[in-house]
Amino acid sequence: MVTLLIALTGFFVATEFAIVKVRSTRIDQLAAEGNKNALAAKKVISNLDEYLSACQLGITVTALGLGWLGEPTVVHLLEPVFERFELSSSVVSALSFVIAFTGITFLHVVIGELAPKTVAIQKAEAVALLFAKPMIMFYRLMYPFIKTLNGASRLVVSLFGLKPVAEHEMAHSEEELRMILSESLKSGEINQSEYKYVNNIFEFDDRLAKEIMVPRTEIIAIDKSETAQDCISMVLEENYTRYPVTDGDKDRIIGMVNIKEILTDVIRDESKKKVSIEHYIRPVIQVIESIAIHDLLVKMQKDRIQMAILIDEYGGTAGLVTVEDIIEEIVGEIRDEFDQDETPMIKRINEHQVILDGKVLISEVNDLFGLDIDDEDVDTVGGWVLTEKFEVQEGDTIERGNYTFKVIEMEGYHIKFIEVSKKAIILTEVENNLRDETIQEA
Repeated sequence: MVTLLIALTGFFVATEFAIVKVRSTRIDQLAAEGNKNALAAKKVISNLDEYLSACQLGITVTALGLGWLGEPTVVHLLEPVFERFELSSSVVSALSFVIAFTGITFLHVVIGELAPKTVAIQKAEAVALLFAKPMIMFYRLMYPFIKTLNGASRLVVSLFGLKPVAEHEMAHSEEELRMILSESLKSGEINQSEYKYVNNIFEFDDRLAKEIMVPRTEIIAIDKSETAQDCISMVLEENYTRYPVTDGDKDRIIGMVNIKEILTDVIRDESKKKVSIEHYIRPVIQVIESIAIHDLLVKMQKDRIQMAILIDEYGGTAGLVTVEDIIEEIVGEIRDEFDQDETPMIKRINEHQVILDGKVLISEVNDLFGLDIDDEDVDTVGGWVLTEKFEVQEGDTIERGNYTFKVIEMEGYHIKFIEVSKKAIILTEVENNLRDETIQEA
């Protein structure tokens, strides 16, 4: 009987840990394939709280049974042995009780709980599939007791003004998911690329369109009065597929042209070279620059438009964003055969120096170097340098923390590149961040 009770304890403990640990998606897959044990396991997992209560009831009953039957049985077996040593009855009873209690406790904890728990955690799927049907039978048998106990526990909890929370309905916050993600990376469950993609998705909702736009000063546009030949000539120099079309200046962007459409017509009929590009103008979205990029992406997908023009609070053009710009916020920079000569946004020179594009976001600089630069008024590192030193010139430096920011290239008032250096050896964390950027660029 003692052996049976310990075995039942192991069954309930293993089932409890297995149904919590097993991946429900895997059980769903097996159930879809017609696995009968998986169908039973799916039923258990779908009613997790009820079956966890059943497991707890089983563990409690078997533990009480061991205490009730196990110790007296062992004491009864040991007393004749001790009596041979002519010990007093009180000593015999005390020794028998201590040995019986210790032995039963050891067997219950090691064989009934710890060993089944370890097996269930390591082989959660196999244990869940094996024990699901017996667990369902036990649940049906003890249904009235389980319902009564659950109702009583909810009543007790409600007396303290608390609302019972279903264990399978407890959701993780974003910060908790980030911590789980970090731990998964450290343990090798996911690789660096997977970590970066998921982390980028978390940050996706927080990004505004103005943070990723091509600024007005860098927009390559074509006027509506130009011809198809003018557009083709521009393509030979700029290597873009789509160009915004202006009506006089960049504050009056009326649409865009797709060079593929123009080239197709010109190849078919060379006389089309002299045709005005007005015939090829397609609509673009015009939105405020502070729109969230996930909202912008949804709108662009809905309208099937590849380019959006961002306007500032005064109605002027602030910049433009393409679908590719938005996708790059998740998967990283997408480079084609025309991007070979482009300088990466973050370029590592050596362990003491880094070259930053002036358009790198301040939030990225803070993450990379462990700084706390304020980004309320400006978004980019170039803009921050201008606010710190309005009449900045090439070669000027700004100190922040243990780092020196040196302007190494400007175009008018636009800061193109900044060199960041540190006197001491760059911290390991910074090196890892830079290495990740290098891997991504490669």
